[in-house]
Amino acid sequence: MNSPRALWLRRTLRFRITAVATAVTLVALVSLALLTSDLMRPLLVSSADTELNAALAEVLPVVAAGGVPAPGPLRVHVLDTSGVPVDGLPRPELDTADLRSLKAGTPVLRLADDPPQRWVGTVVSAPDGAQRLVVVGTPLVGYRSAPNRALNWLFLAAVLGAAAAGVATWFAVRFSLRPVERIRRAAARLPPGNRLPLPGAHDELRSLAAALNALLARRDEATERMRRFTGDAAHELRSPVASIRVQAEVAVAHPDPELSQEVLAEVVRESARLSTLVDGLLTLARSDAGEIPPAEPVDVVSAARDAVVRLGPDVPPVSLHAAGRPCWIAAAPAEVDLVLDNLLRNATRHARVHVTVSVLNTAGTVRLVVDDDGPGIPEEHRARVFDRFYRVQDDRARTSGGAGLGLALVAEVVRRRGGTVAVGESPEGGARFQVRWRART
Repeated sequence: MNSPRALWLRRTLRFRITAVATAVTLVALVSLALLTSDLMRPLLVSSADTELNAALAEVLPVVAAGGVPAPGPLRVHVLDTSGVPVDGLPRPELDTADLRSLKAGTPVLRLADDPPQRWVGTVVSAPDGAQRLVVVGTPLVGYRSAPNRALNWLFLAAVLGAAAAGVATWFAVRFSLRPVERIRRAAARLPPGNRLPLPGAHDELRSLAAALNALLARRDEATERMRRFTGDAAHELRSPVASIRVQAEVAVAHPDPELSQEVLAEVVRESARLSTLVDGLLTLARSDAGEIPPAEPVDVVSAARDAVVRLGPDVPPVSLHAAGRPCWIAAAPAEVDLVLDNLLRNATRHARVHVTVSVLNTAGTVRLVVDDDGPGIPEEHRARVFDRFYRVQDDRARTSGGAGLGLALVAEVVRRRGGTVAVGESPEGGARFQVRWRART
Protein backbone atom coordinates (compact mmCIF):
# COMPACT_ATOMS: atom_id res chain seq x y z
CA MET A 1 0.00 0.00 0.00
CA ASN A 2 1.40 3.34 -1.05
CA SER A 3 1.75 6.03 1.58
CA PRO A 4 0.13 9.44 1.05
CA ARG A 5 3.58 10.94 0.53
CA ALA A 6 4.40 8.40 -2.18
CA LEU A 7 1.06 9.02 -3.90
CA TRP A 8 1.64 12.76 -3.71
CA LEU A 9 5.14 12.52 -5.18
CA ARG A 10 3.83 10.44 -8.08
CA ARG A 11 1.73 13.38 -9.24
CA THR A 12 3.05 15.86 -11.78
CA LEU A 13 4.68 19.09 -10.66
CA ARG A 14 1.86 21.03 -12.33
CA PHE A 15 -0.76 19.11 -10.33
CA ARG A 16 1.08 19.58 -7.04
CA ILE A 17 1.60 23.32 -7.53
CA THR A 18 -2.04 23.77 -8.58
CA ALA A 19 -3.31 21.73 -5.64
CA VAL A 20 -1.22 23.67 -3.14
CA ALA A 21 -2.21 27.04 -4.63
CA THR A 22 -5.90 26.07 -4.64
CA ALA A 23 -5.79 24.80 -1.07
CA VAL A 24 -3.98 27.88 0.20
CA THR A 25 -6.42 30.19 -1.62
CA LEU A 26 -9.41 28.29 -0.25
CA VAL A 27 -8.11 28.40 3.31
CA ALA A 28 -7.34 32.12 3.02
CA LEU A 29 -10.77 32.97 1.57
CA VAL A 30 -12.65 30.81 4.10
CA SER A 31 -10.72 32.46 6.93
CA LEU A 32 -11.56 35.86 5.49
CA ALA A 33 -15.22 34.84 5.24
CA LEU A 34 -15.32 33.77 8.89
CA LEU A 35 -13.59 36.97 9.97
CA THR A 36 -15.97 39.10 7.91
CA SER A 37 -18.99 37.29 9.36
CA ASP A 38 -17.75 37.85 12.89
CA LEU A 39 -17.20 41.54 12.18
CA MET A 40 -20.64 42.17 10.72
CA ARG A 41 -22.46 42.46 14.07
CA PRO A 42 -19.94 44.94 15.54
CA LEU A 43 -20.12 46.92 12.30
CA LEU A 44 -23.93 47.04 12.49
CA VAL A 45 -23.77 48.25 16.09
CA SER A 46 -21.09 50.83 15.25
CA SER A 47 -23.10 52.16 12.31
CA ALA A 48 -26.21 52.41 14.50
CA ASP A 49 -24.23 54.24 17.22
CA THR A 50 -23.13 56.83 14.69
CA GLU A 51 -26.72 57.61 13.71
CA LEU A 52 -28.00 57.50 17.30
CA ASN A 53 -25.32 59.83 18.63
CA ALA A 54 -26.03 62.30 15.79
CA ALA A 55 -29.78 62.24 16.58
CA LEU A 56 -29.06 62.61 20.31
CA ALA A 57 -26.91 65.65 19.67
CA GLU A 58 -29.79 67.26 17.74
CA VAL A 59 -32.49 66.74 20.39
CA LEU A 60 -30.46 67.70 23.47
CA PRO A 61 -30.73 71.47 22.83
CA VAL A 62 -34.49 71.08 22.33
CA VAL A 63 -34.94 69.29 25.65
CA ALA A 64 -32.62 71.73 27.44
CA ALA A 65 -34.84 74.59 26.16
CA GLY A 66 -37.96 72.88 27.54
CA GLY A 67 -39.31 71.64 24.21
CA VAL A 68 -40.36 68.20 23.03
CA PRO A 69 -38.42 66.51 20.20
CA ALA A 70 -40.30 66.11 16.96
CA PRO A 71 -41.00 62.54 15.76
CA GLY A 72 -38.41 61.12 13.41
CA PRO A 73 -37.08 57.83 11.98
CA LEU A 74 -35.46 57.03 15.34
CA ARG A 75 -37.16 56.44 18.66
CA VAL A 76 -36.54 59.45 20.92
CA HIS A 77 -37.81 59.47 24.53
CA VAL A 78 -37.52 62.02 27.32
CA LEU A 79 -37.66 60.46 30.80
CA ASP A 80 -37.09 61.59 34.31
CA THR A 81 -34.24 60.06 36.22
CA SER A 82 -36.46 57.21 37.44
CA GLY A 83 -37.41 56.23 33.88
CA VAL A 84 -40.94 57.70 33.82
CA PRO A 85 -41.79 59.31 30.43
CA VAL A 86 -42.28 63.12 30.51
CA ASP A 87 -42.90 63.52 26.78
CA GLY A 88 -46.30 61.80 26.66
CA LEU A 89 -44.96 58.76 24.82
CA PRO A 90 -45.16 55.14 26.04
CA ARG A 91 -42.40 53.94 28.32
CA PRO A 92 -39.56 52.37 26.32
CA GLU A 93 -38.58 48.72 26.88
CA LEU A 94 -35.76 49.55 29.28
CA ASP A 95 -35.20 47.95 32.66
CA THR A 96 -33.50 49.45 35.69
CA ALA A 97 -30.02 48.23 34.68
CA ASP A 98 -30.48 49.72 31.20
CA LEU A 99 -31.53 53.06 32.62
CA ARG A 100 -28.54 53.07 34.98
CA SER A 101 -26.15 52.46 32.04
CA LEU A 102 -27.78 55.13 29.89
CA LYS A 103 -27.61 57.74 32.66
CA ALA A 104 -23.88 56.91 32.90
CA GLY A 105 -23.53 57.55 29.15
CA THR A 106 -23.00 53.86 28.26
CA PRO A 107 -24.89 52.52 25.22
CA VAL A 108 -27.23 49.58 25.76
CA LEU A 109 -27.74 46.61 23.42
CA ARG A 110 -30.88 44.62 24.17
CA LEU A 111 -30.46 41.21 22.49
CA ALA A 112 -33.62 39.80 24.12
CA ASP A 113 -35.80 42.04 21.96
CA ASP A 114 -36.90 40.97 18.48
CA PRO A 115 -35.25 42.53 16.62
CA PRO A 116 -32.47 43.55 19.00
CA GLN A 117 -32.55 47.21 20.07
CA ARG A 118 -29.69 49.67 20.42
CA TRP A 119 -30.04 52.64 22.79
CA VAL A 120 -27.88 55.63 23.64
CA GLY A 121 -28.69 58.33 26.11
CA THR A 122 -27.52 61.08 28.41
CA VAL A 123 -28.85 63.33 31.19
CA VAL A 124 -29.64 67.00 30.48
CA SER A 125 -31.08 69.79 32.69
CA ALA A 126 -34.49 71.27 31.80
CA PRO A 127 -35.16 75.05 32.19
CA ASP A 128 -36.81 74.41 35.57
CA GLY A 129 -33.67 72.63 36.82
CA ALA A 130 -35.16 69.14 36.61
CA GLN A 131 -32.91 66.38 35.31
CA ARG A 132 -34.11 64.71 32.15
CA LEU A 133 -32.81 61.43 30.63
CA VAL A 134 -32.90 61.70 26.86
CA VAL A 135 -32.63 58.28 25.10
CA VAL A 136 -32.53 57.45 21.40
CA GLY A 137 -32.99 53.93 20.10
CA THR A 138 -33.33 51.95 16.88
CA PRO A 139 -33.96 48.31 15.99
CA LEU A 140 -30.97 46.38 14.55
CA VAL A 141 -32.76 44.68 11.67
CA GLY A 142 -30.81 41.66 10.41
CA TYR A 143 -28.49 41.53 13.45
CA ARG A 144 -28.99 37.78 13.76
CA SER A 145 -29.67 36.66 10.21
CA ALA A 146 -27.39 38.93 8.16
CA PRO A 147 -24.06 37.44 9.35
CA ASN A 148 -25.24 33.89 8.68
CA ARG A 149 -26.51 34.73 5.22
CA ALA A 150 -23.35 36.67 4.48
CA LEU A 151 -21.27 33.73 5.65
CA ASN A 152 -23.06 31.40 3.24
CA TRP A 153 -22.45 33.74 0.33
CA LEU A 154 -18.86 34.27 1.39
CA PHE A 155 -18.30 30.51 1.54
CA LEU A 156 -19.64 30.20 -1.99
CA ALA A 157 -17.42 33.05 -3.11
CA ALA A 158 -14.41 31.37 -1.43
CA VAL A 159 -15.04 28.11 -3.28
CA LEU A 160 -15.47 29.90 -6.62
CA GLY A 161 -12.38 32.04 -5.95
CA ALA A 162 -10.28 29.01 -5.06
CA ALA A 163 -11.48 27.23 -8.19
CA ALA A 164 -10.60 30.25 -10.31
CA ALA A 165 -7.19 30.46 -8.66
CA GLY A 166 -6.62 26.75 -9.33
CA VAL A 167 -7.50 27.09 -13.02
CA ALA A 168 -5.30 30.17 -13.35
CA THR A 169 -2.43 28.42 -11.57
CA TRP A 170 -2.80 25.34 -13.79
CA PHE A 171 -2.46 27.36 -16.99
CA ALA A 172 0.24 29.62 -15.54
CA VAL A 173 2.37 26.64 -14.47
CA ARG A 174 1.76 24.93 -17.80
CA PHE A 175 2.89 28.03 -19.65
CA SER A 176 5.88 28.51 -17.33
CA LEU A 177 7.04 24.89 -17.67
CA ARG A 178 6.77 24.87 -21.44
CA PRO A 179 10.36 26.13 -21.92
CA VAL A 180 11.55 23.50 -19.42
CA GLU A 181 9.82 20.82 -21.47
CA ARG A 182 11.50 22.15 -24.62
CA ILE A 183 14.86 21.98 -22.85
CA ARG A 184 14.10 18.41 -21.74
CA ARG A 185 13.22 17.31 -25.28
CA ALA A 186 16.28 19.05 -26.69
CA ALA A 187 18.50 17.38 -24.08
CA ALA A 188 17.02 13.96 -24.91
CA ARG A 189 17.82 14.42 -28.62
CA LEU A 190 21.19 16.07 -28.08
CA PRO A 191 24.07 14.26 -29.83
CA PRO A 192 27.34 13.77 -27.93
CA GLY A 193 29.49 16.88 -27.99
CA ASN A 194 26.61 19.28 -28.64
CA ARG A 195 25.14 21.75 -26.18
CA LEU A 196 21.71 23.16 -25.42
CA PRO A 197 20.87 26.58 -26.87
CA LEU A 198 20.70 29.28 -24.22
CA PRO A 199 17.40 31.21 -23.95
CA GLY A 200 17.58 34.89 -24.78
CA ALA A 201 16.16 36.00 -21.43
CA HIS A 202 18.60 36.13 -18.53
CA ASP A 203 16.34 34.26 -16.12
CA GLU A 204 16.21 30.96 -14.24
CA LEU A 205 15.74 28.98 -17.46
CA ARG A 206 18.94 30.37 -18.89
CA SER A 207 20.74 29.42 -15.67
CA LEU A 208 19.22 25.92 -15.92
CA ALA A 209 20.36 25.52 -19.53
CA ALA A 210 23.86 26.76 -18.63
CA ALA A 211 24.03 24.31 -15.73
CA LEU A 212 22.91 21.46 -18.00
CA ASN A 213 25.54 22.44 -20.56
CA ALA A 214 28.20 22.36 -17.84
CA LEU A 215 26.91 18.94 -16.76
CA LEU A 216 27.04 17.71 -20.35
CA ALA A 217 30.58 19.01 -20.68
CA ARG A 218 31.62 17.12 -17.56
CA ARG A 219 29.83 14.02 -18.83
CA ASP A 220 31.59 14.17 -22.19
CA GLU A 221 34.91 14.78 -20.46
CA ALA A 222 34.36 11.85 -18.10
CA THR A 223 33.25 9.62 -20.98
CA GLU A 224 36.33 10.51 -23.00
CA ARG A 225 38.55 10.01 -19.98
CA MET A 226 36.95 6.64 -19.29
CA ARG A 227 37.34 5.64 -22.93
CA ARG A 228 41.02 6.51 -22.89
CA PHE A 229 41.46 4.86 -19.50
CA THR A 230 39.75 1.67 -20.67
CA GLY A 231 41.78 1.55 -23.87
CA ASP A 232 45.07 2.14 -22.10
CA ALA A 233 44.22 -0.35 -19.36
CA ALA A 234 43.31 -3.00 -21.91
CA HIS A 235 46.55 -2.34 -23.78
CA GLU A 236 48.67 -2.49 -20.64
CA LEU A 237 46.98 -5.65 -19.39
CA ARG A 238 47.27 -7.30 -22.78
CA SER A 239 51.06 -6.93 -22.85
CA PRO A 240 52.03 -8.94 -19.71
CA VAL A 241 49.25 -11.48 -20.31
CA ALA A 242 50.45 -12.05 -23.86
CA SER A 243 54.05 -12.32 -22.68
CA ILE A 244 53.13 -14.93 -20.04
CA ARG A 245 51.14 -16.89 -22.61
CA VAL A 246 53.96 -16.85 -25.16
CA GLN A 247 56.51 -17.95 -22.59
CA ALA A 248 54.24 -20.78 -21.44
CA GLU A 249 53.62 -21.91 -25.02
CA VAL A 250 57.38 -21.97 -25.66
CA ALA A 251 57.92 -24.04 -22.52
CA VAL A 252 55.22 -26.51 -23.58
CA ALA A 253 56.54 -26.76 -27.15
CA HIS A 254 60.16 -27.19 -26.05
CA PRO A 255 60.33 -29.12 -22.76
CA ASP A 256 63.92 -28.24 -21.97
CA PRO A 257 64.78 -28.04 -18.21
CA GLU A 258 67.19 -25.13 -18.72
CA LEU A 259 64.71 -23.27 -20.93
CA SER A 260 61.91 -23.99 -18.49
CA GLN A 261 63.82 -22.34 -15.67
CA GLU A 262 64.37 -19.24 -17.80
CA VAL A 263 60.71 -19.23 -18.80
CA LEU A 264 59.58 -19.51 -15.20
CA ALA A 265 61.77 -16.58 -14.21
CA GLU A 266 60.28 -14.50 -17.02
CA VAL A 267 56.77 -15.54 -16.02
CA VAL A 268 57.47 -14.44 -12.45
CA ARG A 269 58.64 -11.03 -13.66
CA GLU A 270 55.63 -10.55 -15.92
CA SER A 271 53.27 -11.74 -13.17
CA ALA A 272 54.76 -9.22 -10.75
CA ARG A 273 54.33 -6.50 -13.40
CA LEU A 274 50.72 -7.60 -14.00
CA SER A 275 50.00 -7.64 -10.26
CA THR A 276 51.41 -4.14 -9.84
CA LEU A 277 49.34 -2.90 -12.77
CA VAL A 278 46.12 -4.47 -11.46
CA ASP A 279 46.74 -3.05 -7.96
CA GLY A 280 47.19 0.41 -9.44
CA LEU A 281 44.02 0.13 -11.50
CA LEU A 282 42.04 -1.04 -8.46
CA THR A 283 43.39 1.85 -6.38
CA LEU A 284 42.36 4.38 -9.02
CA ALA A 285 38.95 2.74 -9.41
CA ARG A 286 38.32 2.90 -5.66
CA SER A 287 39.38 6.53 -5.60
CA ASP A 288 37.08 7.37 -8.52
CA ALA A 289 34.25 5.66 -6.64
CA GLY A 290 34.90 7.86 -3.58
CA GLU A 291 36.30 5.10 -1.38
CA ILE A 292 38.81 6.94 0.79
CA PRO A 293 40.36 5.09 3.75
CA PRO A 294 40.08 6.82 7.15
CA ALA A 295 42.88 9.22 8.00
CA GLU A 296 45.17 8.80 10.97
CA PRO A 297 48.39 10.49 12.16
CA VAL A 298 51.37 9.53 9.97
CA ASP A 299 54.98 10.63 10.52
CA VAL A 300 56.41 11.35 7.06
CA VAL A 301 60.00 11.29 8.40
CA SER A 302 59.63 7.76 9.74
CA ALA A 303 57.77 6.63 6.61
CA ALA A 304 60.56 8.06 4.42
CA ARG A 305 63.23 6.13 6.37
CA ASP A 306 61.26 2.89 5.92
CA ALA A 307 60.81 3.57 2.20
CA VAL A 308 64.57 4.05 1.73
CA VAL A 309 65.18 0.72 3.46
CA ARG A 310 62.64 -1.01 1.18
CA LEU A 311 64.60 0.05 -1.92
CA GLY A 312 67.31 -2.50 -1.20
CA PRO A 313 70.97 -2.38 -2.23
CA ASP A 314 70.65 -2.55 -6.04
CA VAL A 315 69.81 1.12 -6.54
CA PRO A 316 71.80 4.36 -6.58
CA PRO A 317 72.52 5.76 -3.10
CA VAL A 318 69.65 7.65 -1.48
CA SER A 319 70.35 10.36 1.11
CA LEU A 320 67.61 11.44 3.49
CA HIS A 321 67.50 14.96 4.93
CA ALA A 322 64.73 15.28 7.49
CA ALA A 323 63.70 17.57 10.30
CA GLY A 324 64.95 16.72 13.76
CA ARG A 325 61.40 16.02 14.92
CA PRO A 326 58.44 14.05 13.47
CA CYS A 327 56.38 15.66 10.70
CA TRP A 328 52.79 14.52 11.22
CA ILE A 329 50.06 14.59 8.59
CA ALA A 330 46.50 13.17 8.46
CA ALA A 331 46.41 10.35 5.91
CA ALA A 332 46.33 6.58 5.57
CA PRO A 333 49.76 4.99 6.15
CA ALA A 334 49.37 2.96 2.93
CA GLU A 335 48.88 6.20 0.98
CA VAL A 336 52.10 7.73 2.30
CA ASP A 337 53.99 4.49 1.53
CA LEU A 338 52.55 4.49 -1.99
CA VAL A 339 53.71 8.08 -2.58
CA LEU A 340 57.20 7.41 -1.25
CA ASP A 341 57.65 4.07 -3.04
CA ASN A 342 56.57 5.42 -6.41
CA LEU A 343 58.62 8.62 -6.20
CA LEU A 344 61.74 6.81 -4.97
CA ARG A 345 61.47 4.03 -7.55
CA ASN A 346 60.97 6.61 -10.27
CA ALA A 347 63.99 8.63 -9.04
CA THR A 348 66.31 5.64 -8.65
CA ARG A 349 65.29 4.35 -12.07
CA HIS A 350 66.47 7.53 -13.79
CA ALA A 351 69.24 8.74 -11.43
CA ARG A 352 72.85 8.58 -12.62
CA VAL A 353 74.66 8.74 -9.27
CA HIS A 354 72.38 9.46 -6.32
CA VAL A 355 68.94 10.55 -5.07
CA THR A 356 68.16 13.08 -2.35
CA VAL A 357 65.00 12.94 -0.22
CA SER A 358 64.05 15.91 2.00
CA VAL A 359 61.21 16.19 4.52
CA LEU A 360 60.46 19.72 5.75
CA ASN A 361 57.85 21.14 8.09
CA THR A 362 57.18 24.87 7.56
CA ALA A 363 54.17 27.14 8.05
CA GLY A 364 51.70 24.36 8.74
CA THR A 365 52.80 22.37 5.70
CA VAL A 366 54.79 19.15 5.42
CA ARG A 367 56.89 19.02 2.25
CA LEU A 368 58.41 15.93 0.69
CA VAL A 369 61.04 16.72 -1.95
CA VAL A 370 62.68 14.01 -4.09
CA ASP A 371 65.63 15.11 -6.29
CA ASP A 372 67.64 13.01 -8.74
CA ASP A 373 70.54 13.77 -11.08
CA GLY A 374 69.07 12.00 -14.08
CA PRO A 375 67.96 13.42 -17.43
CA GLY A 376 64.97 15.20 -15.88
CA ILE A 377 61.54 15.80 -17.41
CA PRO A 378 61.24 18.22 -20.36
CA GLU A 379 59.07 21.20 -19.60
CA GLU A 380 56.49 20.34 -22.27
CA HIS A 381 55.74 17.04 -20.47
CA ARG A 382 55.48 18.36 -16.91
CA ALA A 383 51.83 19.41 -17.17
CA ARG A 384 50.74 15.87 -18.13
CA VAL A 385 53.22 13.67 -16.31
CA PHE A 386 50.62 12.94 -13.59
CA ASP A 387 47.96 11.81 -16.09
CA ARG A 388 47.03 8.17 -16.14
CA PHE A 389 49.08 6.03 -18.54
CA TYR A 390 51.05 9.05 -19.68
CA ARG A 391 54.78 8.55 -20.08
CA VAL A 392 57.49 10.80 -21.39
CA GLN A 393 58.86 8.04 -23.61
CA ASP A 394 56.75 7.12 -26.61
CA ASP A 395 57.57 3.41 -26.51
CA ARG A 396 55.87 1.07 -24.08
CA ALA A 397 58.75 -1.25 -23.39
CA ARG A 398 59.18 -2.44 -19.85
CA THR A 399 62.48 -0.61 -19.62
CA SER A 400 60.87 2.78 -20.37
CA GLY A 401 59.37 3.31 -16.97
CA GLY A 402 56.44 0.99 -16.29
CA ALA A 403 52.78 1.37 -17.18
CA GLY A 404 52.46 5.09 -16.47
CA LEU A 405 50.27 4.67 -13.38
CA GLY A 406 52.75 5.39 -10.58
CA LEU A 407 52.74 9.18 -10.78
CA ALA A 408 48.98 9.19 -11.42
CA LEU A 409 48.51 7.25 -8.19
CA VAL A 410 50.78 9.70 -6.34
CA ALA A 411 48.76 12.69 -7.58
CA GLU A 412 45.45 11.01 -6.76
CA VAL A 413 46.18 10.01 -3.16
CA VAL A 414 47.82 13.37 -2.38
CA ARG A 415 45.03 15.50 -3.84
CA ARG A 416 42.24 13.63 -2.10
CA ARG A 417 43.87 14.59 1.22
CA GLY A 418 43.92 18.25 0.22
CA GLY A 419 47.60 18.26 -0.78
CA THR A 420 49.44 19.18 -3.96
CA VAL A 421 52.11 17.52 -6.07
CA ALA A 422 54.34 19.19 -8.66
CA VAL A 423 57.36 18.42 -10.81
CA GLY A 424 60.17 20.73 -11.76
CA GLU A 425 63.90 20.86 -12.30
CA SER A 426 66.26 19.66 -9.58
CA PRO A 427 69.33 21.73 -8.59
CA GLU A 428 71.28 18.56 -9.39
CA GLY A 429 70.14 18.66 -12.99
CA GLY A 430 67.45 15.98 -12.92
CA ALA A 431 63.81 16.00 -11.87
CA ARG A 432 62.41 17.36 -8.64
CA PHE A 433 59.10 16.02 -7.33
CA GLN A 434 57.57 18.03 -4.52
CA VAL A 435 54.59 16.91 -2.44
CA ARG A 436 52.80 19.17 0.06
CA TRP A 437 50.45 17.98 2.79
CA ARG A 438 48.70 20.00 5.48
CA ALA A 439 50.50 19.44 8.75
CA ARG A 440 48.45 17.77 11.45
CA THR A 441 48.14 20.04 14.47
